[in-house]
Amino acid sequence: MVSAKKISLFYKFFSLLSVVRGYNILVLVIAQYLASIYIFSPKKSIMNVALDLHLFFIVFANVCVVAGGYIINNFYDIKADKINRPYKADLDNFVKQETRLRIYFLLNFIGVLVGFLISWKAALFFSVYIFSIWFYSHKLKRYPLTGLISATTLTIMPFFVIFIYFKNFSKIIFIHAFFLFLVIMVRELIKDLENMKGAVASNYKTFPVAYGERNTKLISVLLLFSTLVPIVFLLNYPATSYMQYYFYLVLFSFVIISVVLLKSSRKQDYTILHTTLKILLLVGVMSIVFIDTSLLIDKVIDTLH
Repeated sequence: MVSAKKISLFYKFFSLLSVVRGYNILVLVIAQYLASIYIFSPKKSIMNVALDLHLFFIVFANVCVVAGGYIINNFYDIKADKINRPYKADLDNFVKQETRLRIYFLLNFIGVLVGFLISWKAALFFSVYIFSIWFYSHKLKRYPLTGLISATTLTIMPFFVIFIYFKNFSKIIFIHAFFLFLVIMVRELIKDLENMKGAVASNYKTFPVAYGERNTKLISVLLLFSTLVPIVFLLNYPATSYMQYYFYLVLFSFVIISVVLLKSSRKQDYTILHTTLKILLLVGVMSIVFIDTSLLIDKVIDTLH
């Protein structure tokens, strides 16, 4: 028979995973390594990149800081989450608020400490990143434009530090980043539509609260169609290879999402659209290995040798 203590630990473990968004953290790690191998350092072998100690430190520090960011964001969103995500809020409460805050400070301390193992500049970056996440959670997210832009920027920041580490300033990377920025911004807008009730209760002037649902939808659709610019460029880039099929899927999906979004009015509808965008981003992460199939084959051969 399972003891009550073991059951309690089980719930606390999953509660903590819920607070730090364990799924998102896992996807972030996979995305950082795939991007490092196939985009930021295409000429290096898989093993060379995978066993790069400094890259490991960067990814680990990113994980600590992002996980801490989810904790502090959760701390400021308690009231809103009880309205928007009551089941998740109940699960999160299995770990005391004091314990979560201790873990938050510990994760941030480890993130900066690991940054010093890379360089003082890396430690400075992670310190600024930690402050930016706190400032967003405490202040910026309460306002429509600053909240939207800062949330999108903070999401892609973990890739920025890897980009600087490899010093790969090719045009294709900036095009990928622009595409990602637009999609994440749309996801944030739809998430704001999904969480309107909690935002109003918490006095957050998110985009739909400040400018209305209709205008938020129209801007979201405009941003989705704006992704056509980077997609056309990427489709005409030879090294895109089999990843072109992902962008065809994205184009088709964005048309459907736009139509459904304009007709939507219920929280459930927005939740489905938000989840769809998350799945498309996940598929995009996994599709990175197909950016250049000849490169993939060369890397596998190098690994076997």
